Amino acid sequence: MNLPELKIGELTARLPIIQGGMGIGVSLSSLAGAVANQGGIGVISGVQTGFNEEDFRTNNLAANIRAIQNEIRKARKISPKGIIGINILTVATQYKELVEAAVKEKIDVIISGAGLPKDLPKYVKGTKTKIIPIVSSGKAAKIMTKLWIRNHDYIPDAVIVEGPEAGGHLGFSAEELKSKPPTLSELLKDVIENLKPFELQYNKKIPVIAAGGIFDGKDVAKYIEEGASGVQMSTRFVATKECDAHVNFKQAYVDAKKEDVVIVQSPVGLPGRAIKNKLIERLELDRVPVKKCYRCIDHCDPKTTPYCISDALIAAVQGDIDNGLIFCGSNVDRINEISTVEEVIKTIIKEAQQY
Repeated sequence: MNLPELKIGELTARLPIIQGGMGIGVSLSSLAGAVANQGGIGVISGVQTGFNEEDFRTNNLAANIRAIQNEIRKARKISPKGIIGINILTVATQYKELVEAAVKEKIDVIISGAGLPKDLPKYVKGTKTKIIPIVSSGKAAKIMTKLWIRNHDYIPDAVIVEGPEAGGHLGFSAEELKSKPPTLSELLKDVIENLKPFELQYNKKIPVIAAGGIFDGKDVAKYIEEGASGVQMSTRFVATKECDAHVNFKQAYVDAKKEDVVIVQSPVGLPGRAIKNKLIERLELDRVPVKKCYRCIDHCDPKTTPYCISDALIAAVQGDIDNGLIFCGSNVDRINEISTVEEVIKTIIKEAQQY
């Protein structure tokens, strides 16, 4: 299959590939700009983006806003004609301010999951910024679209459906993951069917993007054949020279085996997929006391939470792979070298053509 373009409103990506936002700090301007240069959509992580700022621990909001602005500007310099997006978690206490900062910088796309981003349309009205919610079922896609229509007279510019094989936080309960959750193919069909009435009503195409466990070009071709307009891929782009994470983080992906991948419970309130290390082994026995709370999510109580998600993710991205949380997708064991974004994209295109 020759991979088609991905159209989201008036935006057209030469390749139907969105590089997933990976935080904290795994996908910033370097990776996003490189993917955009290759014709995909590069996505900056909007989670605690200011972790390298001097005032991150004393003025967290200001540091995060400043960093988001700087990362978007740097990505634009790397890829002046490319499509740049940002992923901002709905559960973030700073959600409104971070979205506003990204819109002010004229970000092309905002992707939002970890909950239903029901107020997102009001921040982009009158701008060219496109908004894409992440869902894990057709029911969620339908509810999200109805909410946006009723409250904002706005239908999604696209929808990402994320299956149970994704990395990081997952939209499925631990019980669902242990039993037999629906496959991405089943979820994709479900979302497409639930969005059809809205497409007919508004005479507008709502592209559905498949995500979660997509690793090679044959996967991309498969889901496009099944009705997806494009795919979101994350794990495949981590072990690249342009990825913003420390080389130790990338090497952890290269070294990971199938049996190293585990499901952990996150303070965010969702299960997540990660590489087992000393931190996870320690958490099986006891909690890790929180030294500094950033109030990054409302429902996290520093007195009872098993660990600080921010500190754990920052430690990992800065190279402490023993004490940090290393989120990954289910196919991380298939990574066997550190490559470049250009080489990865070329390989994906070739694999798709062989499908």
